[in-house]
Amino acid sequence: MKRSAALALGMLLLSAQGGYAQPASTSAFPNRPIRAVVPLAPGGGTDTVGRLVSAKLGELLGQQIVVDNRGGGGGVLGTDLVAKATPDGYTLLVGSITTNAVNPALYKKLPYDHIRDFAPISMIGTVPNALVVHTSVSAKTLKEFIAFAKTNPGKINYGSAGIGSAPHMGIALISAAAGIEMVHVPFAGLGPATNALVAGTVDVGLVTPPQAKPLADSGAIRVIAVTGNKRYAAIPEVPTLKEAGLNVSTIVGYGLSAPAGTPETVLARLKQGIVDMMNDKALIARLGELGYETDLQLGDAYRDFILKDLEQWRQVGKAANIRIDN
Repeated sequence: MKRSAALALGMLLLSAQGGYAQPASTSAFPNRPIRAVVPLAPGGGTDTVGRLVSAKLGELLGQQIVVDNRGGGGGVLGTDLVAKATPDGYTLLVGSITTNAVNPALYKKLPYDHIRDFAPISMIGTVPNALVVHTSVSAKTLKEFIAFAKTNPGKINYGSAGIGSAPHMGIALISAAAGIEMVHVPFAGLGPATNALVAGTVDVGLVTPPQAKPLADSGAIRVIAVTGNKRYAAIPEVPTLKEAGLNVSTIVGYGLSAPAGTPETVLARLKQGIVDMMNDKALIARLGELGYETDLQLGDAYRDFILKDLEQWRQVGKAANIRIDN
């Protein structure tokens, strides 16, 4: 847990009402089960984080937190449900790069404003991606891959989990920074895209490091770089994009938000629960096993992360002419 985050929470509790905390109001919440809306299908990264966090946070708050998968519209339907929910802390959004940044950056019109209509509670964790190639691609380093792509413009294809997905946007970011041109092949999910990469149907992909390692160990793919700001512990020999000479980085962040207008005492209670949760060694170890790096950023710090992420993907979408019309 970051000391600065804990200090910020303490100041919030003390200043919630005339310089004093409000034990009576805060202790009244929660008095019934809470719903955590995952606006994407079960089985993905957002769902995994949402279920692990909901189980532990509910235990600490003394009320069950029920995960409600509301997939559809690329995350828009579930996100809209939370945006329009009663702002009382009993309906929360499990957000990710898709809901927090990519959708607001790419959709021509959304039924909500992701900054105005939500109160960020806390970032929970992040995961980088790994830039990987099929072994039929001769390049063994990022430098070699960029040189190969420049001599074969428009002939290299890459798979993704669909238009506007994290792999799509990540490779668009890398392509723009490297000055290369590749062909996007969208699939209906990351599973089919990864299968196509292993089969050699597509040449390039972005997958999480825990997915990349066993595939690389089996000889099916080759890992070129990781997209985060530091090397990934499970594959320490693989450099970051920046170390390999490309001055960009990107991570996928996961966190909790509530509808705008949720009382500060309720938000403070949720934040305190998250601070306590992040001291649970078993939970942190489990998240680490699944590839997530814990990153506690409360309230405004989480909002700042979302705003920065949103601006990055807005620029990438504009440069690569990626839009989702609705």
